[in-house]
Amino acid sequence: MFKNIIVYRIAPEWHAELTQLEEALAKAPFQECGATQEKSSGWVPPRGEAHGLLAESVGGQWILRFMTESKMLPGTVLARKVKEKAAQIEQQTGRKPGKKETRELKDEAKLDLLPMAFTKQGSTWLWVDCEARLLVLDTGAQGRADEVVTALVEALPGLSVALVDTQTSPQAAMAHWLKEQEPPAGFSIDRECELKAADESKAVVRYARHPLDIEEVQAHIQAGKLPTKLAMTWDDRVSFVLTEGLQLKKLAFLDTVFEGQPQDDGGFDADVAIATGELSKLIPDLIEALGGEGRTELGSPAQPPQDDGGAPF
Repeated sequence: MFKNIIVYRIAPEWHAELTQLEEALAKAPFQECGATQEKSSGWVPPRGEAHGLLAESVGGQWILRFMTESKMLPGTVLARKVKEKAAQIEQQTGRKPGKKETRELKDEAKLDLLPMAFTKQGSTWLWVDCEARLLVLDTGAQGRADEVVTALVEALPGLSVALVDTQTSPQAAMAHWLKEQEPPAGFSIDRECELKAADESKAVVRYARHPLDIEEVQAHIQAGKLPTKLAMTWDDRVSFVLTEGLQLKKLAFLDTVFEGQPQDDGGFDADVAIATGELSKLIPDLIEALGGEGRTELGSPAQPPQDDGGAPF
C-alpha cells in the first residue's frame, strides 16, 4: 500500500469528522476523461468497490485514494498532424502559417487526436492520522504530492498542512551517520547510498548492495560530497531509503512485522493496520533522530548532531 511516503504536519486548528470528510470528497469524485479531455482527477473508494465510501477508517486511521487519468499523446504524432494541417493551408493559399496560426493548428490537432489516444491511470494513497496530526502521502515525487495536497485542501476549506521540517537536515544527519558510522538509536545503515558534490562538478557517487562502513565513503564526505540518499532499517521491521528532502522511498515491511499474522489475512483492513501501525512509530522516531521538528534558527545552516556521550542525538 505505501511504497514511498512524504509526510505533512496538519495545523492544530483543523478538526473534522469522518462524515464531513466523506461529504467533502463526494463533491469531487473521479470521472474518466471525456473524448477531448486531456486529464482528469478526483477521489475514488479506497477499497476499490463501486459506490463505496471515499473516506475509510481502520482503527481510527483515515485512508483516502486520489486517482488521475491522462491521455497519452506522443509528441511525434502531434507534430506530424500539425505538419499535415500546415501543408494543406500552404497548398490551398500558397503561404506558410505563421507562429500564431501554427499554435492554433496545434490546438486543433490535439482536439482531433485526443479521442483516439490511449489513457493512463495512476492513484495515490493518503493516510490521515488525526491524533498525531499527520498527513502521509504514498508518493516519492514532490510534484505529485503538491497536486494531491492541493486537491485535498480545495475539498476541505480550513485545512492547512506543511511539510514536516526538522532541526537537523536529513543531509547533514546522513553525512554524520556515515562519517562516524554511528546511526541513531533504533536504526541501522544498509547497503545503498548516493553522494553528490556541492561544487560546480555536481559529481555523483552511488553505492548499491555495497558495505558503507569503508574509508572510501568517509573520504568522499571529507572531500565535500553530501548524501542525497541513504538506505536504512528501523527496528529490524521496516527498511527504506531516506532522501535529502525527508522522503522515504522503497519502503518494505520485513518478516518480523508479519510474525503471528494469519497467512490468509491480506485484505484491505489488514494492510492498512500493518502499514499505519508500523509507520506511526517509525515517523516519530525518525523525526526525533533528526533533532525534532523545526529549525533552531530560521535560515541558519543545519548543524550535525552533537555527541552527548551516548546516542548521537
